[in-house]
Formats: sequence, structure tokens, C-alpha cells
Amino acid sequence: MNAERAQAQARAFRALHADGPLVLPNAWDPGSARAIEAAGAKAVATTSAGVSWAEGVADAGGLTRAAALAVLRRIAAVISVPLTADLESGYGETPAEVGETVAEVIEIGVVGINLEDSVAHVLGDPSLLASRIAAAREAAVAAGIDLVINARTDTHLFGDGTGTLERARLYAEAGADVLFVPGVGDAETIRELVAGSPLPLNVMTGPGGPSIGELAALGVARISLGPALSAGAYGLAAAAAQEVLTTGTYEFLGDLGKHNALLQ
Repeated sequence: MNAERAQAQARAFRALHADGPLVLPNAWDPGSARAIEAAGAKAVATTSAGVSWAEGVADAGGLTRAAALAVLRRIAAVISVPLTADLESGYGETPAEVGETVAEVIEIGVVGINLEDSVAHVLGDPSLLASRIAAAREAAVAAGIDLVINARTDTHLFGDGTGTLERARLYAEAGADVLFVPGVGDAETIRELVAGSPLPLNVMTGPGGPSIGELAALGVARISLGPALSAGAYGLAAAAAQEVLTTGTYEFLGDLGKHNALLQ
């Protein structure tokens, strides 16, 4: 992607955060990305869990940097809307290495990233993510791209929620644009986060969680599904395979194939 188009997509992606809640059904490979775009998504976000499962490895540490970037390259080649990438903790031991990762994903055509403050499901020191965010911002400035940095804190997912807003302020100072807090679903907590965060709030929802309308009413700026779509797709494949291998029937599949935009 040339620099002019990349910057235009970066600005368009940033603007989507101000136009009401940005809804991101997360993709995990080129086919799912195309299907999500065809369904009307204004941008495509990846899920590291889904990408990991598609590569046959476990989430939170199983995916290598090279494999993650290869998937992003293939997705960027087949969609026309902005692409934002879940980079886990940045695929680097040091901030400098994270900056190198970010420089490469920008070259691929990515205009937004997620960086998180946990490693292998263990909440980490917030100063480490802050330094990685700063390195990511430096790489984006050097590339001339107005990259949207989504700082994910796992204080609610792997902790008791303590220190969420303190981390939000630290990450904002480091250069983050959005605060992503997975693991919250109750209205009171979401309302407190929206009111107290210096950054627009991103939450993750799915089956059993608040609806898009409910989250919008609470002031959430960005809503993602995380691994819900990919987990559902692999669950469907397993259930359909089990049916055909045991009963010899195909009822589980029904008319699902008719909804596949890639077959039209």
C-alpha cells in the first residue's frame, strides 16, 4: 500500500471512532475478513486467538511474529476497508523490538493495532506496556501514519479490576488512542470506565453480553467480538463433522452455506 492511501485509511479509521460506536466483528484469515467486509463492516479487526487457532497453535504465546505478520499480509491483500491488527504484547521482548513489529505491520497496510498488558494470561507491569506504546507511536510517526493504538488492559479479564483507570492514564500519556477493557459486561462498571477514562472505551461482547444498542447507550466508542466468531466457526465445523461421522446426516449445517458471501 502506498503512503498516501495508507494515511487516508488511517485517518478514515480514526474518524470511525467519533461517529458512534465502531463495531468490529473480528477476522482470523483472509476468507473471514472478506466475509466480514461483505457483510458491511467499515473496518476489519483481527483476533489473535482466532489467528492462533487457524494456525493450529494455542492463543497467548503460541503464535510467532512471522506467522502473525504473514496472516496480516494476506488479509490486507484482499480487503479494501481499514485493517487493525491484534498484536498481543507486540511480538518483541523489548520496546525497540515492538517498534520494529509495528513498522512492519504499517508497511503491510495496517492502520490500527492492539497492544496488551498481559503475557500468557498473566497481568503485567503497566510501565512495560507504556514503553511499548511509546515505541509503537514513534514507529508510526517515522512512517508518517496516524496509527490508531488500542491499549488493552486485562485488569478485569485476569484481575479484579483494580488500577484500570490508573493504567488508562499511563497508556494515554504514552500515546494510546483507545482503551480496551475486555472482561467487563455490567452497565455500572462500563459507565464508570466511560466517565473516568481519558481515552474512548472499547469493550468486547458476545453471546450473553450487552447488545450493541445497550453499549452505545452507555457511551462505549468501540465494540469488538474478540474470538467469538472464530470460536463459533470452529465449533460449527466440529459439530457438523461429528454429526456426519456418527449419524451420517448433515442437519447441523442446514442452510448456513447460503449466507457465505464468498460463494455468491
